Amino acid sequence: MLVSAKDMLNKARDGKYAVGQFNINNLEWTKAILLTAQEQNSPVILGVSEGAGKYMCGYKTVVGMVNGMIDELGITVPVALHLDHGSYEGAKACIDAGFSSVMFDGSHYPIEENIAKTKELVAKCEELGLSIEAEVGSIGGEEDGVIGAGECADPDECKAIADLGVTMLAAGIGNIHGKYPENWAGLSFETLAAVKEKVGNMPLVLHGGTGIPEDMIKKAISLGVAKINVNTECQLAFQEATRKYIEEGKDKQGKGFDPRKLLAPGFEAIKQTVKEKMELFGSIGKA
Repeated sequence: MLVSAKDMLNKARDGKYAVGQFNINNLEWTKAILLTAQEQNSPVILGVSEGAGKYMCGYKTVVGMVNGMIDELGITVPVALHLDHGSYEGAKACIDAGFSSVMFDGSHYPIEENIAKTKELVAKCEELGLSIEAEVGSIGGEEDGVIGAGECADPDECKAIADLGVTMLAAGIGNIHGKYPENWAGLSFETLAAVKEKVGNMPLVLHGGTGIPEDMIKKAISLGVAKINVNTECQLAFQEATRKYIEEGKDKQGKGFDPRKLLAPGFEAIKQTVKEKMELFGSIGKA
């Protein structure tokens, strides 16, 4: 059964570790992440971007697949199904479809409008027992076609949004989605500390977990980050393993063209990547 991310993130914040949000793109991704979470006895958040939701035939299809897998695979660790970087309409659609958590990314609206829309969604989520994530200061890089430079959030704006009763807050601290450029300046821990001071106990979210050096990840967790999003890294691991399989001509041996065989190395590569991240975040054995 799907759960809200609230309890797992509060426990992570208090225990000074982070829960990974791993974005899902299809059946292989979902199965690999759920099995790894179960094997490592770790709570997990499955992230779905609006683009991925569309690709997988809509939010109801995603909910059906995830619920079916939890059942069939005997998954007992806490699993939240979370809309990633949702629009206002997308958040409402996911709530209706049966997601247990949503993110409303109002960071591109003027702060007053971000506050008004967030407030409305908070009330709806509270009523249904769902968790909700909000964002202040856009995260850099490209997320479903939206390109941002990696701004640092204004701590006062963070407080204004946190005070609306959101479960968790994504504050831009110079982090970006996708691969980090050579000249990346690193995370702004000054911003993170200033945000933490304003929002108190609110679990903080770090987007763009792919490619941030391990020591920075650990420092961010020590400063109140309880949720870290990973997407690109699993995609790259899947791509590399699939390329190797085909370059070695394995798809031409016997029934090597069978998608179950063709996609197996990529599936294992996702599992390995997720396990490594759970080790780094400290969530293993915390379910």
